[in-house]
Amino acid sequence: MDGFFSYLIYFTLFSVSLAIILLASRLKSSGANFPPGWTGWPVIGETLEFAFRARMGKLERFTEDRMKKFSPEVFRTSLMGEKMAVICGASGNKFVFSNEDKLVTSWWPSSIKKIMFTSSLVGSSSSRDLMKPSIVIHEFLKPEAIKHYVGIMDMMAGKHIDMYWTSNINKEVKVYPLSKKYTFALSCRLFMNIEAPEFVDKIFDGFDRIACGFISLPIDIPGTTFNRAIKARDNVQKEIVEIVRMRKKELTEKGDSAGDHDLLSQMLIKSNENIDMITTRVNGMILASHETTSTAITFVLRFLAAFPDVYDAVLKEQMEIAKSKGPEELLNWNDIQKMKYSWNVAKESLRLFPPGFGTFREALTDFTYAGFTVPKGWKIHWTVHSTHKNPEYFPDPEKFDPSRFEGQGPPPYTFVPFGGGPHMCLGKEYARVEILVFIYNVVTRFKLEIVNRKEKIIYNPTPMPENGLPIRLHPHQM
Repeated sequence: MDGFFSYLIYFTLFSVSLAIILLASRLKSSGANFPPGWTGWPVIGETLEFAFRARMGKLERFTEDRMKKFSPEVFRTSLMGEKMAVICGASGNKFVFSNEDKLVTSWWPSSIKKIMFTSSLVGSSSSRDLMKPSIVIHEFLKPEAIKHYVGIMDMMAGKHIDMYWTSNINKEVKVYPLSKKYTFALSCRLFMNIEAPEFVDKIFDGFDRIACGFISLPIDIPGTTFNRAIKARDNVQKEIVEIVRMRKKELTEKGDSAGDHDLLSQMLIKSNENIDMITTRVNGMILASHETTSTAITFVLRFLAAFPDVYDAVLKEQMEIAKSKGPEELLNWNDIQKMKYSWNVAKESLRLFPPGFGTFREALTDFTYAGFTVPKGWKIHWTVHSTHKNPEYFPDPEKFDPSRFEGQGPPPYTFVPFGGGPHMCLGKEYARVEILVFIYNVVTRFKLEIVNRKEKIIYNPTPMPENGLPIRLHPHQM
C-alpha cells in the first residue's frame, strides 16, 4: 500500500505540471541518432512498469520485451527521472565493464544516495568519493583475508542451525527469514565484532526498512517506503555511531589488540576518515553483504530441495569433507576449495535468481555504441537479464542445470551476478565462502523437502519467495 501511496503522490505532482512537461518533452536534439526505444510518461518515464514487473517477479521481461521490440544491443528508456540507455548482451556487458572511468562512471539513483548518506556527508564529499570503497574494505575482502574468516562462518552457521533449524526437525522452516537472520548476525560479527543477540535483533529491522527504500520513489512524506527508510537510517546510524565511538576509545586505551581485527577496528586503525564516514561504510557493508547473500542462500536451498539428484551430488561432496574433519573441527580454506560441484549449483541458482538485477553508470562523454549515440550525462544500465536467460548463451534457459558451469563454463560476460571490470563486486569471494559454508551445515544435517514448488517470487528489492520458502527438514539416519 505504501508504494501505491507514493505513486499516487507522484502522479498528483505530475498532473500539476503536465502542460509544462509536455512542452519540454517535445524539444528534440538536432540529428542525434539516439538508441531506439520509448521514454514513457513525462518525468516518471517507465519507472512504474519497471517497479510493477519487479513486484510481480517478472523483472527480466522489462528488458527482454524491449530487446525484442527495439534492439538486442541497446535501447532507450527513462527510469527514476533519468534518460537511460540499457546496453545489452555479452558484448554490451564487455563494453560497459571495459570502459569504467573512461566513457562511463558509477552512478546511483537519488533514492539510494539520500538513504545511504546523511546530508552532512553529501555536503562535505563528492558523490564519487562517497561511493568509492576504501582501501581498508578492499584489503578486508581479499581472498587472503577471507580465508581467516572461514572458521568463524562455520561456527556461527552451526550455532544458527542448532538454534533455529534442529528444533524444527520433521516440521517446516521458512528459509528466507532464517537465512537473513544468519547472514545479518555474521555481518555484525565480522564487520563490528558484535555477537550480542539483543543488539543484533535491535538493528535488524532497521536495515530491512533501509533496503526496501532503495527502489522506492524518493518522496520523503510520512507513510511512504522512502520516509520509513530515512527514519530507519537515522536510527541505525545513531546505534552504530555509538559502537564506533566506543571501539575508538577501546583502541586508544588498549592499543590494536582491543578489537578482533574486524572491519570496524581495521578502519579505525588504518584510515583517517571521520566517525560519520566510517559508520556509513560499515552500514553499507552490512546492507550489501547480508541482503544479497541471504537471497542467494535461499534460492540455492530451494533448488536443492526441488532436485533430489542435485542434492545427492552436493551431499556426497560435502560428506567427504565432513568425514575428513575431526570432532569439533571447523571448516578451513582448503575445504572450501573442494566444494566445486556445490559452487556450480550455487552459480546456476545465481544465474536464474541473481540477487541484484544490475547497476547503473553515467556517461562521462558522448560515445557511440552499436551505431547509436549516447550523450554525455545520460545514465547507463547494464543488467543480468539481457544474458542470464538468453537462449543464445544458455540453451533451455529456464532449466536448472549446474553442468553449464563445468569445464570452460559459459561464454565470457554472460554470467555476471557480481558485475565485471574494475567495479566488480568486491564481496564476490566473501559471498562464495558464506554460501558454501551454509550449504555444508544444512545438507550434512538434513534432507530437504520443498513445500510449494509454485511459490511466487517477488522483488523488494532483491528476489524473494512470497511466503519465505517453507521447507520440511528430515534428519539423516546415521
